[in-house]
Formats: sequence, structure tokens, C-alpha cells
Amino acid sequence: MCGFVGIFGEFENAKSKLARMIDAISHRGPDDNGIWLDSQSEIGLGHARLAVVDLSEAGQQPMREANGRYVIAFNGEIYNHKKIRAELELEGCAVAWRGHSDTETLLASISFWGVEAALAKAVGMFAFALWDKEKKELCLARDRVGEKPLYYGWCDGKHIFSSELHAFRADIGLNLEIDRDAVAAYFRFKYIPAPHSIYKGIYKLQPGTFARFKLGSKEPIVKSYWSAVERYKEQSGNVYKGTDAEAILQLDQLLNESVQQQLMSDVPIGTFLSGGIDSSIISALAQKNSSGPINTFSIGFSEDKYNEAVYAKQVAEHLGTNHTELYVTSDAARDVIPKLPFIYDEPFADASQIPTYLVSEMARQNITVALSGDGGDELFCGYNRYLYAESLWGKIQVLPKPLRSMMAKGLTSVPPSLLNSAAQLPLMGRYPMLGDKLHKSAESLHSGSIDELYLNLISHWKHPESLVKGAVERDSILSISKSHTAQLADLSAMMLKDFLQYLPDDILVKVDRAAMSVSLETRVPFLDHKVVEFAWSLPQSVKIRDGKSKWILREVLHKYVEKSLFERPKMGFSVPIDNWLRGPLKVWMLDLLNEREIEQQGILDAKMVTRKVNEHLSGRRNWADQLWSVLMFQSWMAQNA
Repeated sequence: MCGFVGIFGEFENAKSKLARMIDAISHRGPDDNGIWLDSQSEIGLGHARLAVVDLSEAGQQPMREANGRYVIAFNGEIYNHKKIRAELELEGCAVAWRGHSDTETLLASISFWGVEAALAKAVGMFAFALWDKEKKELCLARDRVGEKPLYYGWCDGKHIFSSELHAFRADIGLNLEIDRDAVAAYFRFKYIPAPHSIYKGIYKLQPGTFARFKLGSKEPIVKSYWSAVERYKEQSGNVYKGTDAEAILQLDQLLNESVQQQLMSDVPIGTFLSGGIDSSIISALAQKNSSGPINTFSIGFSEDKYNEAVYAKQVAEHLGTNHTELYVTSDAARDVIPKLPFIYDEPFADASQIPTYLVSEMARQNITVALSGDGGDELFCGYNRYLYAESLWGKIQVLPKPLRSMMAKGLTSVPPSLLNSAAQLPLMGRYPMLGDKLHKSAESLHSGSIDELYLNLISHWKHPESLVKGAVERDSILSISKSHTAQLADLSAMMLKDFLQYLPDDILVKVDRAAMSVSLETRVPFLDHKVVEFAWSLPQSVKIRDGKSKWILREVLHKYVEKSLFERPKMGFSVPIDNWLRGPLKVWMLDLLNEREIEQQGILDAKMVTRKVNEHLSGRRNWADQLWSVLMFQSWMAQNA
């Protein structure tokens, strides 16, 4: 795992600029760094290395290909690189290998087969910058699902690119302007969806694509080598016809192969273990493929509502792992907050970023590589919102729209604060924040389709353009993907949309930035494209059965762990932000959300923010999600604007 930077189209002070860019992302690669320059072609590459495979000098980067045509800066891992080496030799590729790094294998495969064919053969998570001396061409590429980040843009007459935006903010003379439209998208989703970034003219390369750049040409030629949409259509159109037992066996084998490949390392390795289904499967298979106890790590909280550590410990004891757990106080969790604007590079407000950082920090004390269980929810219908959205749409779509509008008007005619208070009365039973929930349900009644309903459910600011001054909200994958999902069942459409946007732009960003901030490499076995494509071929009946999601994953896990250890309601990996904002974080919030300062910035509607602060502090409404996104934005502005 590493980080890289580059400049193409300008050479003035290139070496010193690249050095500053590398220094800005040194947390991604603390073991070594290097710079390669070609003054004639006005291209420079920089690399910060976290040594994981081939710790010798033979693994240093930027790396030159044996015959001198290609130079690469690479971030990630090619898990099947030994098989690729064997295939190259079998096909007559004569390479005098200098070491055993996967980067050298990738270079040789590009030289022999070409970029697109080499990408098609590679199994892994990665991003890279490749210079072709013969064609005078720069190529940027990203893995199929988007595990590894890659930003690029045309700025001040040159192409720039890097693993993180920190490199662009280094003192290299760039004029970066905040993109208000991207800010609006951030407030809807709590993250900025690709291909956009917080800055105008700076983009995220989309997963499964590669881009070619020519000197003097502003726009790259971008091509897909693996399209999630196309592969989904192919796989779902060829539904798996085997028995339940055969499907369970095949999924077990595919996951086992993925974990086995991803245990490739020359440094200590372990797994994140929350005690949930997905992380328990990955930990069980890692233990199965290890000659001794593997290292597992979990974070615990004193609040029972947020604590899964007790379940993780039980699973670890059953598997016989070398388990480490850390119970974190609220004070320790809150101490992470000042670090978040730097760690997350651009505004990011998924509050589970806090425990994700804490478990990464703890694990890094013992290991350099960690396997995680991310991806299982999007592939096997794990989020509660999928079944809730389908059920809710089934109820409201039969009602005429005028009647739905009348019902919505009736529900919203009573102030939510009054409903919240009434819900606490003895005769009413206890329904926390009933008014908030009823008002949110009322908004869903206006939906004209399940697509609109789902977008409403996952939106944190329903009308972000009213919060962000001068913004026009762009279409996202979730709002334009009807053509992709028109023929799909509702549940399938929701899962595919999340795979295309929420997974790469929230979940994988959360894990990558948290882990790499402490120089920890993370790997995600569920996202091996063979596992992904098999999941897409499975009928819904093996994903949801008897009202339970992830049925087939439960059956796979049951081969290694007793059901009593994992059959329980799904818990979130989060922290009690709502209570913190009314208590220990109140002063911090009031200082950061100072109405006068927000007004002077001229980006957000200061009065709207103040109104939500007051309603939250009074207990009339729970605006924790919305306020957390504003707080993370203002914190980021304080550090980076």
C-alpha cells in the first residue's frame, strides 16, 4: 500500500514540487519515497512506499520496466501476481525478474499484453500512474470497485494527479476553488460522489476505468475495462440454477480463495472483527488458511446500544484467534474529532469514521495489513433500509397521489416537537423522536417511484441547494440510474445503486483514509470481482429468506461458527453523536457553527444552520446527522480553505 503523485505538462521546479506533494501524503507510505523525472516530456512521478510485498530495494518506486519503455507509480496489491508471472513465462515472455513485487509483475504484463489486457487479468485493489515513453502518453487506472483512491485534474495549464487531495494543497502554486455544486451533493449524501471532488476541475477517476493523457491535451480519453453495470446485467440475466447447498458451497469456495489470496504479505497481517456476519466470515476463513492463530481486532464502547465487542470476543474465542479488544471511552472517541478533517481529505461525515479510525490505530500497533468485511451488505442485501423501502413503497403506491399528499399534509401539520413530547406520556407508550419519524415518513408519501423514495430515505439534507448558496445540485448515480436499473426488481436496484456509489464513495473511503492515516493497509475479500459477479448471479431467494437478509452468508458462516454467536439484530458501527452535541460537544459545536462566521464565509445559509442547532439543543428535534455534516464541513474549511 502506498501513495503517489505526479505532474504532467510543466517542469519548472518539478522536483521540489513533487517532493512537497509526496511529503503531504507520507502517511500513506512512511517506509520509503522516490521521484522520477523526464524533463523532455515534462512528466514527473513521485511515490511514498508502505512496504508490504518484497521489502527489498527491488520493490522501490517509481519503478522502471526492464526494457525502459514504461515507468510506474503504483498503489495497492495484485493478489494473483504469481499466477500472472507464471502465465507470462508460459507464453514466452522473457523477463529477468529483479525481485518478487507485484508492481514488477504488473509492469511486465503491461509490456507484454498492453494496459487493458493486463488490467483484465489483474485481481486486486489498486491505482497507478504509468508513463509510456514510446507513445509519450500518461495512463491513470483504478481497480474495479474503487478500493484505492485516485484524483486528477487540469490546473494552471498542467495535469496533476495524486492518491489524495493533500498533495494538491501542498505549496506547489495551484489555484484551487471550492465547487459549491459538489458541496450540495456532500450535504445530501455526507460524502462527495465520484467523479467530482470538493474542488472545481479536480476529479476522482471512476472505478474500473483507465484514462490516457497526451501532452498539450486538456481532456483525457477515459475507457472502462470492467463495467459494474454491464457485468451486473450479464450475471443477473443468467440466474444461478444450482441448489441451495451448491450455492453455499460455491460461495464458500470463492470467499475462501479470495481470503487465501489476500493473505499474501511479507509483514504481519490480521482482520477487523466486529462480531457481525461479514467480518466473522472473513476472520473464520483467514483462520482456516493460517498455520497459527490469526490476529483479530475489535473496538468496544460503554454504551450497550453501540457495543458489539462482546460478540466479537465470543466469535474470536470460538475461532481460536489472537484477539485484541479496546474499550474506548467517550472522551477518547471525541479526541479523534480534531483529526478528521485531515484524515478525510475532503468533507466527509459518516460518523462511523470515528470507530473506524480507532480500530485502525489499535491494529497498526501489531500489524501492517488488515482484512475487513466490507461489501457484504451491498452484495447480499444486508442493510435494513432495503426491506423497509420495499415494504413502505408496497403500502403507499396503491394509494392515489392526491390522497398521499393529504396524508402527508396532515402528518406535517402537527409540529414534530409536539409529537415528540406527546410520545413520552404514560398512555402513549414510549416512542423516541416520534415526531421526527412521522415527518420523515410524510416526506416519503410524496415519492412518485421507489427510486424517489429510496433517494429520500438515504438523503441527509433533503434540499441541499437551499443550504448551499449559489449551488445547483448535480445528478448522481442514484438520481440518473433508472436506465441502469429499469428492468431490475426493487431490491436489486437499490443494492446495485449502493454498489455503484455508496460503497466506493463512502464505505471504502472511510476505511482507506482511516487506515492509511496510520499507515495500515486494508483489504476487502468480498470485493474480489469473482465473488461480486457470483453474488449478482444469485436469486433473491438465497439472499433473503423468512424475513432475514444475507441468508446465504449466514449459512456459510454457520460452517465455522455456531448460529447462537451471530444470530441477532444488526447493529451500527457508530457513536452517539446526538447526545454528544447536547452535552460534551455542545461548546465545540456552538463555537464552530458561529452564525456570524458562517455568514462571512458566504457558502452556507447561516440562519438555517442556527435554527437546526437551537432545535437540536432544545430536544425538540434530532438534527444530529444534519449538524454533523455541517460540523465536518466547517472543520474541513477551517483547516483547508
